[in-house]
Amino acid sequence: MAAAFLLALLPFFVIGCDNVAVDSYYRKGALATASPIATQVGEQVFARGGNAFDVAVAVGFALAVVHPEAGNIGGGGFAVIRDASTKEIKALDFREKAPLASSEKMYLDSLGDPIENMSTVGAFACGVPGTVAGLYELWQKHGSMKWPELISYAILLADSGFILNAYQAESLAKYKDRLSVFDESSRLFFTGSKNWQEGDNFVNRQLGQTLAKIANEGPESFYSGDIADSIVATVKRYGGLFSHEDLASYQIKWRQPVNFRFDSLQIYSMPPPSSGGLIMGQILKLVEAYDFSKFEAGSIEYIHLFCESARLAFADRSEYLGDPDFYNIPFDLLDSAYISRRRQLINLNQVNSSSEILPGIMPSRESGQTTHYSVVDAQGNMVAVTYTLNSAYGSKLAVSGCGFLLNNEMDDFAIAPGVANLYGLVGGEANKIEPAKRMLSSMSPTIVLKNDKPFLILGSRGGSEIITAVAQLLINFSRFNLSLEKSLSQPRFHHQWLPDNIVLEEKSFDINLKQGLIKLGHIIKEADVLSEIHAVYINGAGLMIASADRRGPGHAGGQ
Repeated sequence: MAAAFLLALLPFFVIGCDNVAVDSYYRKGALATASPIATQVGEQVFARGGNAFDVAVAVGFALAVVHPEAGNIGGGGFAVIRDASTKEIKALDFREKAPLASSEKMYLDSLGDPIENMSTVGAFACGVPGTVAGLYELWQKHGSMKWPELISYAILLADSGFILNAYQAESLAKYKDRLSVFDESSRLFFTGSKNWQEGDNFVNRQLGQTLAKIANEGPESFYSGDIADSIVATVKRYGGLFSHEDLASYQIKWRQPVNFRFDSLQIYSMPPPSSGGLIMGQILKLVEAYDFSKFEAGSIEYIHLFCESARLAFADRSEYLGDPDFYNIPFDLLDSAYISRRRQLINLNQVNSSSEILPGIMPSRESGQTTHYSVVDAQGNMVAVTYTLNSAYGSKLAVSGCGFLLNNEMDDFAIAPGVANLYGLVGGEANKIEPAKRMLSSMSPTIVLKNDKPFLILGSRGGSEIITAVAQLLINFSRFNLSLEKSLSQPRFHHQWLPDNIVLEEKSFDINLKQGLIKLGHIIKEADVLSEIHAVYINGAGLMIASADRRGPGHAGGQ
C-alpha cells in the first residue's frame, strides 16, 4: 500500500469527533455506525467511488480498531445484503463455531452444575472467529475496490492512533480490572498502568501489523498463517481448546434470509443460527392483527400487547432454534395458522405467567455487547452487518503480539438445559454444545423493501434486546407513522419470557404508566438504556436518511 495514499488520509483522521448523532440526507450513499471515526471511514470509501459493500468491509475493519469492546476480528457475526444488479437478497453467516474438541458438558462440574465464569472469561470461552472470513467474502463477491485499500484505513488508525472520546475512555476504565487479568490484554490496553482519559491518543501497532498481514496475504494469514499460530498458542497457554484444524477448516455460509411481510413492508432478516429474524417475525405477526388506532406509541395498552407477544415468541426460541446444520426446526414458526393459535393466548387485560407459557406445538406437523452498521448506495446495494465478541471485550483475552481480543461466544450455547446465559436466555437440545456447531444468536441485521424498492436498513446491539428493539422500531415506523429519528428516540422496553419481567429504560416512563403495567400483572425492572440501533431510510424521492441512535456514541454519514 502506497505511503502517499496513507499520508493523504492522515489529516482526515486527526479531526476531533463531535460525538453528535443526527439525521442526515444523502444521494450517493449513506451509513450509520457505532463510531464517528468508522462513519468517516465509510464516507471516505464512498468519496473514492466505493459501493456499499466496499464501505461495509472498510467499516468492519475500522471498528475493530476504534471500537474494541465489540468491533472485532476475533469474533463473528451476520450480514443481510441486497445486490442491486440482481435484486437478490441473501444472508451471510460468519458466526463463530465451537472448537472441534468441545463437548456438551464442558462447562459443568462433577455434579452437573455450571462452573462460574468458565464460559465467559478466558481461552475456554472462545469460539472459532469468523469475522475476517466474512468480510473477505463480502468483498470477494460484491466489492469493487482493492482489498488492501479497504483495510488501509484501519491500519492507519491502529498505527497512528485515534482520539478517545468520553464513551471510549469510560469503557476502558470500567473494564480495566477485568482486562488486566491477562498479561496480553493488560500490555495491550494499559501499558504502564495507564488510566485513559478523553482526548488521549490510542495507538495499537500490534493490530496494525496484524491488519497489514491480512491486507497483503488475505484471510489465509489469519486462518493458516502467522496469526493462526499466535491464536492457537495463546489459547493453549490459557487452557483453551483451539487447534490449527479449527481455524483452517472454518468456512462462512450463505443462507436464505427469513422473509415475511408486515403491513406494506417486505422484511428480510437473519435466519438460524440467529434467532433474530424468526422471533422478530413472530412478534410482528402476532401484533399485526390488532387495531393500532386504539393505541399510542409508549402507551400501557401497546406495551402490554407487545410484551405478551414477545413472551410467546421467546418461549419458542428456547425450544426450537439452533444451528440448522445440526438441528432441524420442526415446523414453520411464522405459519399463519400457528401464529393465530398462539395469538389466542394473549389477554389484553391481564398478564400471562411465563411459568404457564410453554413453547408452542404445531399439531399438524407434530430463543449484549455487539455492534451494528447499516449501509446503502445510490445503486440500491444494501448491507446490514451485525458482529460481536459477545460481552464487552469478549473473553478479555488478547492474542499475544496481534493486538486483538478473542470472543466469549461459547456462552451463547445452552450450557445445560434451563441454565441462563449472560443475557438471561435459556435453551435446550437445539442449542447444546457440539463440535464445529454455531451457537444461537439474537443478532438481527435487517433489510426492508417497500413496493420492491429499498426502504430501510437497520439492526442493533444489546443481546436479546436486539430482537425487541428492531421490532419496536418497525412498529413505530409503520403503525405509529413516526419519522426515523422519532422512531429511534422512542423509549424502549423488553420482555423475553424468562426472567418473567418487563425491562423499561430508566427515567423514560412515568409513574402512571408503570403503575398501569403493574395493575395488569407485570413485574417491572429498569435498565439504563436498551440496545442501540443504527439505520438508514430511503424515501420515495430516493434520498437516503441516515440516523445513529443517541443512546451511544454512533454517527451517521454519507455522500
